[in-house]
Amino acid sequence: MPSITRRRPSNPEGRAAVEARVLAATERLLKQGARFTDLGVQRIAAEAGVARSTFYTHFRDKSELLMRLAGTMRESSFGRTGEWSPSAPGDPLAVLTETFADVIRIYRTYAPVLAAINEVAAYDEVVREYWAAGLEQFVTRTVDVLRIEQQAGRTPADLDVTTASRLIVVGGERFLADHVSATPADTETDAAAARELAATWWYGVYRRPA
Repeated sequence: MPSITRRRPSNPEGRAAVEARVLAATERLLKQGARFTDLGVQRIAAEAGVARSTFYTHFRDKSELLMRLAGTMRESSFGRTGEWSPSAPGDPLAVLTETFADVIRIYRTYAPVLAAINEVAAYDEVVREYWAAGLEQFVTRTVDVLRIEQQAGRTPADLDVTTASRLIVVGGERFLADHVSATPADTETDAAAARELAATWWYGVYRRPA
C-alpha cells in the first residue's frame, strides 16, 4: 500500500481549527452510536466538513485520530488521580474518593471514545501500546509514591510495591471502564464505585494493616 506523505498547513491556527473539527466530528459520530471500526475516513471528513485529502494532511490514519481523542481523556483522568497524595493534610481517603468520583465523570464524558479504544486495541497494536504506555507511566509514579510511604513507615515494609501498583492501577482502570460501560449514569451508583475503589486503594495497599 503506498505511503501517504502529510503536508502540514503553514498556518498553525488554521491547522488547529481543522483538527479540532475532525476530532469533534469523530466524537459526535461515536456518541451517535457508530462503531469506530465501521467509520470510514470519508464519513468522518464529511461530518467535519473537510475534504478526505484534508484529513490525511492532519492525521496519518484513523489510529492516530483515535489516539488523539484518547489523549485528552487519558491526560484528564490520569492527571486528576496523580494530584492525590496519601500524605497530604486532611483526610486522604475522602480526597481519594472525591478524586475517583471526578475520574468516573471523565470516563462517562468520554465513554464512546473509551469504547473505541477497547474495540480497536483488540486488533491494532499501535493503539493498544499507546494506551498501555499511559498506564505504565502511572504505575511507575505509584511505585515511587509507595516507596516513599514505605520509607516513612506509613505503608507496611513487606508490601511488594511493584505488584501492588500494577494491581491497583491496571485493575482500577479496568474496573472504571467496566463500571461506565455496564451501568447507566447514576449519582448513587457512581458514588459507591468511587468509594469502594478508594477504600481498596487505601486499606488494601497504602494503609494495609501490618
